[in-house]
Amino acid sequence: MGGGTLAFGLAGTGLTVLLLERGDFLPQERQNWDPVEVFGRGRYQNAEKWYAADGTAFVPGTYYYVGGNTKFYGGSLPRFRREDFDAVQHADGLSPAWPFGYDDLAPYYARAEQLYDVHGADNDPTLVREKDFPFPAVPHEPAIAALADRLTKNGLTPSTIPLGVDLRPDGTCIRCATCDGFPCRLLAKADAERNAVRPALRSPNVTLLTNTYVRRVLTDPSGAIVRGVEVETDGEVREFLAPTVAVSCGAVNSAALLLRSRSEQHPQGLANSSGLVGRRYMVHNNTVAMAIDPRRKNRTVFQKTLYVNDHYLPGSGGQRDALGHVQMIGKLQGSMLKAQRPRIPEWLLRLVAERSTDWWLFTEDLPDPENRVTLTDAGDIQVAYTPNNVAAHKKLVRKIRKALRRAGYPILVSQRAGIEVNSHQAGTVCAGTDPATSVLDPQCAAHDVGGLYVVDSAFFPSLPVMNPALTIAANALRVADHIAQQTPRDAAAQPQSSTQN
Repeated sequence: MGGGTLAFGLAGTGLTVLLLERGDFLPQERQNWDPVEVFGRGRYQNAEKWYAADGTAFVPGTYYYVGGNTKFYGGSLPRFRREDFDAVQHADGLSPAWPFGYDDLAPYYARAEQLYDVHGADNDPTLVREKDFPFPAVPHEPAIAALADRLTKNGLTPSTIPLGVDLRPDGTCIRCATCDGFPCRLLAKADAERNAVRPALRSPNVTLLTNTYVRRVLTDPSGAIVRGVEVETDGEVREFLAPTVAVSCGAVNSAALLLRSRSEQHPQGLANSSGLVGRRYMVHNNTVAMAIDPRRKNRTVFQKTLYVNDHYLPGSGGQRDALGHVQMIGKLQGSMLKAQRPRIPEWLLRLVAERSTDWWLFTEDLPDPENRVTLTDAGDIQVAYTPNNVAAHKKLVRKIRKALRRAGYPILVSQRAGIEVNSHQAGTVCAGTDPATSVLDPQCAAHDVGGLYVVDSAFFPSLPVMNPALTIAANALRVADHIAQQTPRDAAAQPQSSTQN
């Protein structure tokens, strides 16, 4: 979402842009919509194993394709709230302020919503918008509309999720049951490939290389400015030289890349004089919940249209501290559940799924320096992570459990997400104003190294409890404007390539 949107923002500027992608284009094929292939057999999982602090290997929820993880996301594209850019008190500590505010990002939010076909409605009391959404909200199907009415009668304020899907008059979205968690076979989901990379490539100044693994970011002999990157492609190690390098590998991989780029001038890793590269790793406290009514089937196909923010801000919903956010997810199916519960007969899982509404509950994770990304002696990625602010998460789960029971669902089955669920990873290369306590400046440029930027969620000083994708995209457009203004056109020649033995 960061790199693709940045490339789009730089298309047509006169700068020469080389977009390097570790993976390839994800194929459009019938298996895109097959839950057994996607969830049961992991057909599109192509990330290497990462390791927990105790050495246990796990397969992360990370995908290396053009478009990255947006190929599999649910298209949820809300803005962070104005208050999220200020310091916010939580049960377990303070969520720090950002080095820029909501008003600085607001015009870029509007551009990103237009770019990513965001459909929404101005019915969320936690955010006052400056203008209408580009496209009308995706309507609730009958069962979800009835649920919204029951939640409203019980004192909650269900709102419409801003969604990036192609439901324009000539759009290709069919509102199927295989959107959230699946790649879109019709390219109707507003992902970074479809909405940013492909349009950017229509500009003659943008080039894409796939199956190209970036090994290191290179600097000049002084270590003061970047001079390009070292990559591995087609079995060869090559260098591409350029005066500006923007890193957007996902918060974990971006930190790993900077750590791999250590040198005599940067022995702790590139741009790491603060010692914070890889530290302050954040990922939302997540719980998946199924609210089950055995008496009736939920015949909804496209379920992800409703969310609840009554417990989002301090003082809302009757609580003292900020708690979190609740949204519906794509409709779960028995074959999807089978991948998580292999010992339970699929016929039973199917009966349960047919009678459930399905939810994602998440609360904020605070930036703890001991939650960090490092490299093992073998160069593998290791993630040390202990959840925090857990009391708030448990409180939110209890509140939503009661609300859903009052809304007619006597059974609630829930499961906390593990370390492998890192869709909302953030914070490992944090931005700020002080080089001693941050890696990047407010423009997401490295304090230590000229010409180096990081434009994924690694720059987040905190991780507000909303899906981060739109904020990543809006910030990438903001940084693109900054780079275009800062980079001399005569310094933007075609990147030079050299082959190493």
